[in-house]
Amino acid sequence: MDWQRIPITDLIPQRPPFVMVDRVLSCDNTDAVTEFVVREDNIFLDDMRLSPAGIIENMAQSCAARMGCISRLGSQPVKIGFIGDIRDCHILRQPACHETLTTHIEVIEEVFNLTLASVETRVADEIIASARMKIALTDE
Repeated sequence: MDWQRIPITDLIPQRPPFVMVDRVLSCDNTDAVTEFVVREDNIFLDDMRLSPAGIIENMAQSCAARMGCISRLGSQPVKIGFIGDIRDCHILRQPACHETLTTHIEVIEEVFNLTLASVETRVADEIIASARMKIALTDE
């Protein structure tokens, strides 16, 4: 499936101005890659740089986008997810406006409505953040 052609708001429950992913580049049962351009009107800007909270929100929404893709493949509605846990979170630098974040999701384990994922965010080839995230999905 060509995920880049699907509007991101069809894959995640968030709505502007709280959308922190522009598009899904690839997705399957175990991996996903998203892209996001930091813009001047972003609500998470701190001195024209994306705040750590904004980076973490991008990571969480990237996980949500992957789950939205999986739901879409199964002809299911997009579910709402919640961050259940964040571990080993490292923010190495805050990206500036106009930089493009590419976030890689690797599923470590999925049990019922819980997903444990390793998440890495890059600007070009530079890793700027990484974490392990546990995401819980609602049944609705």
